[in-house]
Amino acid sequence: MRYPIVIVGGGTAGISTAARLLREHPKWKGQVAIIEPAEKHYYQPLWTLVGAGAAPREVTVRDESTLIPQGAVWVRDKAVAFHPERSEVELASGAVVGYDALVVAMGIQMDWHKIKGLEGHIGQNGICSNYTYDYVQTTWHALKNFRGGNAVFTMPETPIKCGGAPQKIAYLADDYLRKKGVRSKAQIHYVTGTASIFSVKKYADALMKVVERKGIQPHFKHRLVEVKPDDRIAVFENLDTRQTMELEFELLHVVPPMSAPDVIKTSPLANDAGWVDVDKFTLQHVRFPNVFSLGDCSSLPTSKTGAAIRKQVPVLVHNLTAYLHDKPVEAEYHGYTSCPLVTGYGRLILAEFDYSQEPDETFPFDQGQERFSMYVLKKAFLPVLYWDGMLKGLM
Repeated sequence: MRYPIVIVGGGTAGISTAARLLREHPKWKGQVAIIEPAEKHYYQPLWTLVGAGAAPREVTVRDESTLIPQGAVWVRDKAVAFHPERSEVELASGAVVGYDALVVAMGIQMDWHKIKGLEGHIGQNGICSNYTYDYVQTTWHALKNFRGGNAVFTMPETPIKCGGAPQKIAYLADDYLRKKGVRSKAQIHYVTGTASIFSVKKYADALMKVVERKGIQPHFKHRLVEVKPDDRIAVFENLDTRQTMELEFELLHVVPPMSAPDVIKTSPLANDAGWVDVDKFTLQHVRFPNVFSLGDCSSLPTSKTGAAIRKQVPVLVHNLTAYLHDKPVEAEYHGYTSCPLVTGYGRLILAEFDYSQEPDETFPFDQGQERFSMYVLKKAFLPVLYWDGMLKGLM
């Protein structure tokens, strides 16, 4: 098999890129291939609300077949090796796909196995997570059954998808436990591998006020290294001193460490940290000019969110098209990303910023304040923009 354009990954980045390419270049029908083994496609930003009982899980999933853009060829297989020196991708079936231009959009890998004692225990003894479709309902179950004690919410030190999600569920849990009348019996801990609550000072200042108002105890620069399910003990390592801290829990919300997919880490496409090594402005690979990457698997030094992908797609499409037509690759992405930070049922801080870690806001008001309107935007409008806008190449 050989196609002028091969896209590896049929998630947000891959589908959006294919849809925009074919919308802008209808003549490329049948010349754009998407390599993706999954049968289902998920709108993951809504899982925070699903875990808090504020949205049904079923609205976050659709069949992958319904989202493949008209004119794209769906190769229902898994990429197992990249050979950029000969412009080929090797598949699990043994087939090899050649290309003129390659887009790597494989998302991020969740490394659950790196937390000792965790695997096989999510959904038991108060252990839960919003980070997969199969697990997300365990969070709502754990919240409903919580009667008191420590509710512990974790975030790793690694890059993760939707970097605000680990704290959002902590804020919603506080709200829910107050409504349930058991907040006075609960101690909420937010344990994060990062050095602060958020990377942008304006939003960090606002979020620390939320933390203080809600009586949440933060622990910075600590990562979860072990879970003792039967004893209901979470073990954390201080990233500075390497000393361990144990917390008993009645509820433990786990966000696993994450990394680039192993197939990328072991390929010539990777940088030292394992991500696809691209220029942060053009999204073109720094060593293989016919390779581009965007989204969570790329080395772009910005938060890994769908909003970031929305701004990356038009830049990548422009530059890939220019490359194929022997024109200068000169469109630039400047790191825009967005993180809708839910601070309670009906309240949200809409963080938007760029590579400089400075606010890059859309609306003509202070987005550092909690607002009901921004909560409605996240819950009701952003899913529509995703399914009917981004994935169709319209925005």
